[in-house]
Amino acid sequence: MNRYAFSGLTLLCLIGVLFLTLMVLTPDALGSMKLLSQGAFGNQLGITRTLVKWIPLVLTGLGMVVAWRGGMYNIGGEGQFVVGGIMGAFAARPLLESGMGWPVVAFLVLGASLVGGAAWGCLAGWLFVKRGVEVVISTILLNFIAIQTLAYLITGPLQEKARRLPQTDRLGNAQSLPKFNSSYDLHYGIFLALILVALVAVFLYRTKAGFQLRLVGENDRAARANRISSSRSKLLAMSVSGGLCGLAGGVEYMGVTQQLGQGFSQNWGFLAIPVALLAGLNPIVVCLSALYFAAILAGSRNLSGFTADGTVLIYVVQAVAVLGLVALRRWTSVRMRPAEAT
Repeated sequence: MNRYAFSGLTLLCLIGVLFLTLMVLTPDALGSMKLLSQGAFGNQLGITRTLVKWIPLVLTGLGMVVAWRGGMYNIGGEGQFVVGGIMGAFAARPLLESGMGWPVVAFLVLGASLVGGAAWGCLAGWLFVKRGVEVVISTILLNFIAIQTLAYLITGPLQEKARRLPQTDRLGNAQSLPKFNSSYDLHYGIFLALILVALVAVFLYRTKAGFQLRLVGENDRAARANRISSSRSKLLAMSVSGGLCGLAGGVEYMGVTQQLGQGFSQNWGFLAIPVALLAGLNPIVVCLSALYFAAILAGSRNLSGFTADGTVLIYVVQAVAVLGLVALRRWTSVRMRPAEAT
C-alpha cells in the first residue's frame, strides 16, 4: 500500500471512527455529526475558530514529530508550552508601556518563548543523556513544575499591577499579533505555523543534522557504528522540540489570550501527541492531522450547546481515533509482510 492510499484510508477511518463513537455515545449520531461540522466549518466564525485552534496544535505537533523522530518520547509539550508563555510574558513586561509596535514586540517575545521552551526541553534531554533519566518520566514531572511555576508567577513577580487577580498585565492591541478581522480571533500566527511546517520538513529530510537525528531515532546502534553522536542528536531533538512547543505558547500568548492566567494551560502539549501520531510523524501531514483535531475541538462548542456531554465526548473521540489508527497501522503492516517475504 503506497503512502497516498494509506493517507486516504486513514482519513476515511477517522471519519468512520468519529461517526461510530458518536453513534455509541449519543442518541442521534447523524445530528451530532451535523452539529460538529457546522460548528467547525459552517460559517466564518466556525472556520476562524477552527484555524485558531489549528495553530497551537500544528506548532506543538511539529515539536512532537522532531522529538519522537529522534527517539526521544517527549511527553512534556505542555510544560514547554507553558514555559514559552512565561518567558514571553517576562520579555513583554518592560515593553508594555514602551510604545513599540507589534513587529518588535513579536520578535522579542516569540524569541524569548522559543529560547525558554528549548531550554526546558534540553533539560529533559540532558537528564537522559548525562544521568540516564527516562525522558517520559522527566518530561511528565517537568510539566507539573512548569504549571506550578506559572501559578506562582501570576500571583507574584508577573502579577498585574493592581494586584487583584492572578494574571499578568494584558498586552495592548498594538503589541499583539494582528488579527485578520477585529471580530474574530484568527491572527498572523497562522503564517508562522505554515513557515515552520516547511522548515521542519526541510530540516528532517534535507539536512545532515536531520538525517542523523532520524537515524539515531530509528537505529541508535547503526548511528554509533557510523560515528554519529547519539547524545548530540538526542539533545538537538529535545531542544528543537521544546523550542517549537515554547513558540506555540508565545504565539498563543500574543495572538489569543494576550495575558497569562490560571487557564493558560489548555492541554495543547498533550493533544500534540495524537496529532503527531496520526500524522505518522510526518511534518507535512501534521497540517491535516491538526486540522482534524482542531475541527473537533471547534465543533464541540456547537455540539455542547445541544448536548450536555458534548465537550466530554470530544476527548473520547480523540482517544478512539488514536487507537483506531494504531489498529489500522498494525493491520496494514501484517498484510504487507507476506508480500515483502515473497
